[in-house]
Amino acid sequence: MLDLRPSPIAGTWYEGNPKLLAAQVDEYLAGADSPHLDGEVLAVIAPHAGHQYSGAVAAHAFAALRGLTPELVVVLSPFHNFSQYPLITTKHQAYSTPLGNIEVDRFALAELQANLEIPITPVANDREHSLEIELPFLQRVFTHEFKLLPVMIRSQEAETAQRLGEALGHIFKNKNMILVASTDLSHFYDQQTANLLDAEMLKRFESLDPGSIFEAEETGDGFACGRAAVASTLWASKTLGANQVKILKHATSGDVTGDFSSVVGYGAGVVLKK
Repeated sequence: MLDLRPSPIAGTWYEGNPKLLAAQVDEYLAGADSPHLDGEVLAVIAPHAGHQYSGAVAAHAFAALRGLTPELVVVLSPFHNFSQYPLITTKHQAYSTPLGNIEVDRFALAELQANLEIPITPVANDREHSLEIELPFLQRVFTHEFKLLPVMIRSQEAETAQRLGEALGHIFKNKNMILVASTDLSHFYDQQTANLLDAEMLKRFESLDPGSIFEAEETGDGFACGRAAVASTLWASKTLGANQVKILKHATSGDVTGDFSSVVGYGAGVVLKK
C-alpha cells in the first residue's frame, strides 16, 4: 500500500467525481488545437487555476503531449503558502486524484538532490494547488503508467531557478522524461492591461532567456506567479537542447466569467528541440 498524499482540492478546484472529471478533461483536450510542432517536445507550460477558469487553456499545453510515452514527468510549480524551505516536495509516496494514484519517483528525486546543493524538503499533507491541478490532464493524455517528480518552488530568485533547472537538465539528459511548468500570469488587472502584461511575459517565455522573466517581474512589465518554475524549466530544456518556445494559447478569467474589471491571465506553451 502506497502512502498517498490526499487531495485537498478535488471537488472544489476541479471535479471530484472520477467519471465527470475524466469527461471534462477529455472535453478540454478535444477542444484544444493541435498545431504542427516542428521538433521534439521537451516541456510544456500550463496555468493552474481551477479547471473551470483555466482548463481550456491548459488543455492546449497538454494536447501537445499526445502520443508521447515518458517514463518520468517532472512538474515544477510555485508554492503559494509561507515556508522557510526554498524547494519543497511531497513526503508521500504518491499523489492521489479522483482518476487514480501517480507514484513519486523516489530514485529520481534522490538523484536530483545528490546533484543539487539546495535542499529539497519533503512535506506531508501540503495544500498546494498549483502542482496537483495539472495531474488530471497528465492522467488523461497519457494512457501508460508514468512516475512523477514533483518540486514546488518557494524561493523565487533567479539563482535558485537556474541551479534547479540546470541540475534537472544534466541529470535527465538521456532519460525519457517531460517537464511541466505550472504558472498563471498577471493577477487582478482589467482585461486590457492584463492582455498587455501577459503578452510581454509570454514574449519573455518565447525568448528562451530565463533571466528576462525575472527582469519583467522586477520592472513591472509582466507577471507570472510561477516565474521560477518556468525559468527552471527553460534552463533545464536549454541544457537538453531546446531552441524554441511556442505559445499555444492565451486567455483570461474574464473570457470565462464575463467580468473584465479584474482578471487573471493564463497562457499555454510548449518547449521544442528542433
